[in-house]
Amino acid sequence: MQIPFFEKKRFSAEGKELLSYRVLAQWLWRTSAGYRLQATINTIIGVILILTDLAFVWGTKWAVDIATNSNNKSLKPAILFLGVIIITQILLGITSRWVRAILGVKAQNKMQHDAFSHLLRSDWKSMQQFHTGNLINRIETDVNNIIGFITESIPSLFTTVFQFIGAFLFLFYMDKTLACVIVLVIPFFLISSKLYVRKMRTLTRTVRDTESKIQSIIQESLQHTMVIKTLGRTQTILEKLSATQKQLRKEIVTKTKYATISSSLMNAGFATGYLLTFTWGTVSLHRGLITYGALIAFVQLVSQIQGPVKQLTRFIPVFISSFTATERLIELDNIPLERNEKDLQVEPSAGICIKNIIFCYSETSRKIFDNFSFNFPVGSITAILGETGSGKTTLIRLLLSLIAPKEGSIILQDKNKEVPISPETRCNFAYVPQGNTLLSGSIRENLLLGSPSASEEDMKLALQDAAAEFVLSLPESLDTICGEMGHGLSEGQAQRIAIARALLNPAPILLLDEATSALDAETENRVIKRIIQKYQNRTIIFVTHRQEILKYSTQTLSL
Repeated sequence: MQIPFFEKKRFSAEGKELLSYRVLAQWLWRTSAGYRLQATINTIIGVILILTDLAFVWGTKWAVDIATNSNNKSLKPAILFLGVIIITQILLGITSRWVRAILGVKAQNKMQHDAFSHLLRSDWKSMQQFHTGNLINRIETDVNNIIGFITESIPSLFTTVFQFIGAFLFLFYMDKTLACVIVLVIPFFLISSKLYVRKMRTLTRTVRDTESKIQSIIQESLQHTMVIKTLGRTQTILEKLSATQKQLRKEIVTKTKYATISSSLMNAGFATGYLLTFTWGTVSLHRGLITYGALIAFVQLVSQIQGPVKQLTRFIPVFISSFTATERLIELDNIPLERNEKDLQVEPSAGICIKNIIFCYSETSRKIFDNFSFNFPVGSITAILGETGSGKTTLIRLLLSLIAPKEGSIILQDKNKEVPISPETRCNFAYVPQGNTLLSGSIRENLLLGSPSASEEDMKLALQDAAAEFVLSLPESLDTICGEMGHGLSEGQAQRIAIARALLNPAPILLLDEATSALDAETENRVIKRIIQKYQNRTIIFVTHRQEILKYSTQTLSL
C-alpha cells in the first residue's frame, strides 16, 4: 500500500527521521490558539487591501475609458474615486504596522516565555541531550519563525488566494478565454512545488542544525574564554568555528542552487503568461475589440493573477522553514516535565534514609550505586568523601531528585512522616553547588534567590555567617553589581556569597558541594564553625575532598 505524500517518512542529512506534515500541522493549529486575534486582524486587513486593489483596477479602467472617449464626461469622479482608494490603502498600511508592532511583540514574548518555562520545568537528565547554544537558538530563531508564520504568513497566504480568485473572476468577466489560458500555469506550479518541497525541507533542516552548532561553539567559547586562553587554544577554537561556518556555506550554496533552478523555471512560466496576455490585448485593441482601458485592466489583472501564484512559490521556503522550526520546537515539547505540582515541605528538622538503591546513567554504563544504603539522621553532620568518579556528584543529583534510582528508595523523614524524594521535596534542601554559581546582577538579587522574602537584616546576618562581611564594606554594599559567573569577585568571595544565599533558605537540610574549596584554611574553619553553631537543628551534608571537615562531622560516608 502506497503511503500518502503527507505521511511518507523523510530523513534529514544526518539520518534523523522527520515528522509527517500532518503532525506538524496539528501542532501548529494547537499552538495558534493564543495568537489567532492578530492573525484574524492581519487577514481582514489583507482582504480589504485586495478589494481596494481590484477597485483601483476598475477605477483606472473607468478613468482611461473616459479620457479616450469623446463623450465629454467628467474625469473628476474617477480621479476622486482613485484618490479615496489610495488614502484607504495608506491607512490600512499604517494599521498593519501597528498591529505587527504591538501584537507581534506580545505574541513573540509569550511563545518565548512558554518555551523557556517548559525548559526550566523539564526533566534535568532529558534536557542534557541538548547543548545550551542549541536551546537558545531554538527559543530565539525558531520561536520568531513560528510566530511570523502564524500571525503573518498564514494570513498572507489566505489573502493571496483571495487575490487570485478575485482577479481571476474579474478577468473572466472581461474575457473568459484569456482568464482560462492564464491559469494553465497552476498545474505546472503544483507539480514543481511538490518536488521542490521534498528536497528543500531536508536542506533547510540541515542548514538550521548547522546554525545551531555555530551558536553553540560561540556561546560555549565565550563562557570558557579563560580556559581557552590559558590553554593557548584560541586558534584551535577559531579553526573549529571556521570549519563549521564553511560547512554552513556549502549547505547554503546547495540550497540556493536548488532554489535558483526551481524559481527560474517558475519565472519562465510567468513571463510566458505575461507576454501572452500583452500580445492578446494589443491584438484585440488593434482589431477594435477592446478599449484602451480594457487593455490596461488586462495587464493589471494578469499581474494580480500571476502575482499571487508567484507569491505562492515564495511561500514554499517559508512553509519549509516554519515546518523545520516546528519540528525543532516539538522536540523541546517532548522533553518530559518534572512531576512538581507543588512544594512538599517537611518539618524544620528532617533526615534522609537511602535504602538499597541501584543507579546507572544508561543500560550499558557501569553501576554507580549497587544496593547502596545510608542514613543521614536529623541534625547530623555528614562528610562525604571519595575519589573523583566515585559517585559524589551522582549522589547529590539523586538527593535533589534531578535523577532517580533504578531500584530502591530515598526517603525524607521528619518526626511525623516519611516522604519519598521527588522534585516536590527539593524545597527542603538549601544547596550550594560546586564552583562559581552567581548570576549576573546585584549581590542583593543573588541573595534573594535564596529567600525572596529576606529582609536586609537577614541578608547581612547570612553574609556574616558565611564570612562574607566584605560585601558590606563595598561602596555599593548589597547593590554591588557582579558580572556573569560572578565576574568582578574572586572565587572565594563568590563562593562565600553563594553560601550566604543558601543560608537564607530555611530548608531543613543544608547540602554543600565543595562549597569551601576556594577558601583558605582559616576562612574555611571560620565558615564551617559559624554554620554548625548557628544551624544546629539542620541536617548538614558536606561533599568534600578536604580532611579538615572530619573534625566537625558526626559521621562520614566514604564512596
